[in-house]
Amino acid sequence: MSTATLPSPVAKSGIGDDDLYEVIDGERIGQPPMGVYAVWTAFQLARHLGNFTDATLGRVLAEALFHLPASVNRDRRPDVAFVSYERWAKAKPISLTDNAWDVVPNLAAEVVSPTDSAEEIETKIAEYFQAGVELVWLVYPKQRKIHVYESPEKIQVLGINDQLDGGNIVPGFRLPLAVLFANGAEN
Repeated sequence: MSTATLPSPVAKSGIGDDDLYEVIDGERIGQPPMGVYAVWTAFQLARHLGNFTDATLGRVLAEALFHLPASVNRDRRPDVAFVSYERWAKAKPISLTDNAWDVVPNLAAEVVSPTDSAEEIETKIAEYFQAGVELVWLVYPKQRKIHVYESPEKIQVLGINDQLDGGNIVPGFRLPLAVLFANGAEN
């Protein structure tokens, strides 16, 4: 049985503001690129969620860098994030110059790619909740499943025949996974 070596995040050297990175313990850590299907899935999730929330509930962003508060003190980049207008008023401008948004998203979604390690994903989930994120969606495009975290210990697994529900965080939002994964990847 052979094992493939996956790319690991690259430390600060050669990472510019236009490269995808997160800030861990004060150091920029480059993020490996997502696969095309993972990018497509993240885009579809952001599009559906954004179309539902923009007018009255909040903003949806893809690949935005968020500064998590002092107890965590990290800059994390969820694949998709929702920030309610309660956390950042609709009329309040967003800085044109800041690299990281100084607000904690209500919801963070991570789309799992072959380059993601289980340990890194678990660390991010714990940090999100410690910082005040209220709901985390862990999306597995290849398996066509989503793990819904209401806390690090309370997890619901959804399959292709289920609906993703925004719960109390995005009330009224429902997305059938069959719609999200309609253009499934080839195996």
